[in-house]
Amino acid sequence: MSPQSLACQLSGTQLVHGDHGPGSEVAPSISVTTTFRRTVPCDDPERLGAMDPERHVYSRYSQNVTSRVEQILSKVNQGHAITYASGLAAAFSALVHFKPKRIAISGGYMGCHGSISTYIKGRFTDTPIIGLDDEFREGDLCWLESPLNPTGESRNIQYYADKIHAVGGKLLIDSTFGPPPLQYPFKWGADCVFHSGTKYFGGHSDLLCGIIIVKTEAERTQLWHDRVYMGNMMGSLESWLLLRSLRTMHLRIPRQSASGTEIAQWLSRAIVPEGQEYDGIPGGVVTKVWHSSLQETDANGFNPSVQMEGGFNACFSILLAKKEYAEKLPHSLEYFVSATSLGGVESLVEQRIQSDPKEDPLLIRLSIGVEEVTDLKDDLRRALVEISKGI
Repeated sequence: MSPQSLACQLSGTQLVHGDHGPGSEVAPSISVTTTFRRTVPCDDPERLGAMDPERHVYSRYSQNVTSRVEQILSKVNQGHAITYASGLAAAFSALVHFKPKRIAISGGYMGCHGSISTYIKGRFTDTPIIGLDDEFREGDLCWLESPLNPTGESRNIQYYADKIHAVGGKLLIDSTFGPPPLQYPFKWGADCVFHSGTKYFGGHSDLLCGIIIVKTEAERTQLWHDRVYMGNMMGSLESWLLLRSLRTMHLRIPRQSASGTEIAQWLSRAIVPEGQEYDGIPGGVVTKVWHSSLQETDANGFNPSVQMEGGFNACFSILLAKKEYAEKLPHSLEYFVSATSLGGVESLVEQRIQSDPKEDPLLIRLSIGVEEVTDLKDDLRRALVEISKGI
């Protein structure tokens, strides 16, 4: 699927015009005020008016730019969105909201495991952690990340939705690796969708943000009340940066998806024996490539191409043959920046054990940006040749 056809699935019109701000500014100013003038006597003891974009009270409740951001996020995520100071702030807020008796989670982003551990420390009752393939019970929260960090493999959202709903539990999808227009988890049974907005929604490696999307305005209102008193809202500058980033999301994500898929499939064809080569890549260097596009239909009939209707993930991992290869590759590339994180316009590369000690030291995570895909492939080819020769 071409970047052009992918872009049509995420409305540029909504992203550019989906918010409604007062005044004549085309690009809104950064809001620096903490408090707002009251123009009428208080008739709103519950302060629900603070969620009204035209009736701000105090910036811990709301402010103009954040309200505009959340209008757009709600539309493009097909739900009711609320923002937080970081992805992990949003993750913790989701736990407070659901108050699970047990949490089912397997693998995935280490930060979410850390948030879960912190949440459990504050509980007076035991909150066991179980695996995704264990038996679920009423009151459980199934925390499913798809595509999975760091490998970029997809999991069957509908399967886990059916499994958890059968016992009266809830399903949260961490869809950070699958932003719109790639994946819409509500279509497959999610009760709540979580994103580290730092990544693809921000898209420029210059802001921290977390996003939760729920199905009803009533649920969002509950989350908003919690946010008011937890104090974990986005800052004014970060809200402004996010609004700027949303304007080009329909241009960035499809291109990153298409380039990431092309590079992952290209690298998978380079898994050949030592002494052979593929397209200039020496054999015996790359031993495995993980990516949603490389998954075959499983025993339950799940194929990621159906769930990821708008294209595959732009972040994925490869396995190299030697530890020294994995240590050298991030520093042998020109266009890939050796850094953690993902989702930005610049391509990033990381020996993942440098950030997550539990990962295989041979594993390299690649986040594909918006550069020319031929330049990225040339860069990888040259670097793989160099490390294989010990240069």
